[in-house]
Amino acid sequence: MKLARFSYEGKVDYGIVDGATIRPVTGDIFVKPTATEHPIELSKVKLLVPTVPTKVIALGLNYRTHAHELKVPIPKEPIFFYKPPSALIGTGDFIQYPPQSQRVDYEAELAFVIKKAAKNVAKSQALDHVLGYTCFNDVTARDIQMREGGLELVKSKSFDTFAAVGPWIETEVDPGNLPIECRVNGVVRQSGNTSDLIFDVAEILSYISKIMTLYPGDIIATGTPSGIGSVSVGDVVAVVVGSVGTLENKVVRDMPKQQTEGRLNVTNVAS
Repeated sequence: MKLARFSYEGKVDYGIVDGATIRPVTGDIFVKPTATEHPIELSKVKLLVPTVPTKVIALGLNYRTHAHELKVPIPKEPIFFYKPPSALIGTGDFIQYPPQSQRVDYEAELAFVIKKAAKNVAKSQALDHVLGYTCFNDVTARDIQMREGGLELVKSKSFDTFAAVGPWIETEVDPGNLPIECRVNGVVRQSGNTSDLIFDVAEILSYISKIMTLYPGDIIATGTPSGIGSVSVGDVVAVVVGSVGTLENKVVRDMPKQQTEGRLNVTNVAS
């Protein structure tokens, strides 16, 4: 099942994607969403960030190939950082190239969404707390990150529009063997598989839940494979994750007025 959050005729709602249509749902999407009998053409709606999280957590150095690429040791425990909810954008939205940076990179990732509150969860029970999976682009101002030897993670990854996620949440997929690609202007620039993860979804959720409580809707991005690289203004970046879907965003210098106003409208962002 593909769960999406969308806007249509001025209203924000959740729905189930069914081919070329989306059917609004009734009930709690984290418990048992029920589709209505009133499908809407998918082409007529605006897909939004598929959930409204209390926090966005991202893993670093969680692919063996990426660790080898950077010539660093395999970490013994998950390394994670935060991206603020204000960085979130959905598929079709624009990534803004900030004036403070001279190099902005893509990072294609699989992310998962929390289904129910998780605290001190055992690995064996972790997947019971996952609603589903989505595509994530951990956009990074690489030059800013490297000013302090790679330690400026939050500053370099927290610009508005630097957390692209979508297009929806796929609830029925095995996260342990998913191909993942980043395409820039249609050319494959990054290619990997989640089977190369150092810490899998269950390990990540269990580990983080022993530090902080995770709440329904929270987003956790699982890290990026090897092949990271830069983008330029005008590029179209697509993150493709197996049967989950395709997340696509264009890089711009100046943010269109419509997207800027939408981001400042807290009611619209958080509905």
